[in-house]
Amino acid sequence: MSHTTVLSCRDLKEITGYQRPADVARCLREQGVRVFNGRGGPWTTLDLINHAGGITPASNTELMDPADIL
Repeated sequence: MSHTTVLSCRDLKEITGYQRPADVARCLREQGVRVFNGRGGPWTTLDLINHAGGITPASNTELMDPADIL
């Protein structure tokens, strides 16, 4: 199971350098990051940022030998 880290609007403001929630969301969406709107502003996860950057976590099946499954 993936350990997904949720990044709050406050975290995203610090990362992007933008102060307005709409600017933070726009910046991330322009870079292909899936962003959700919440009561406290936009939020996303570290996995979604990595996915937008072309980094995907290995699944458990990729780590196992087929003989181990059968």
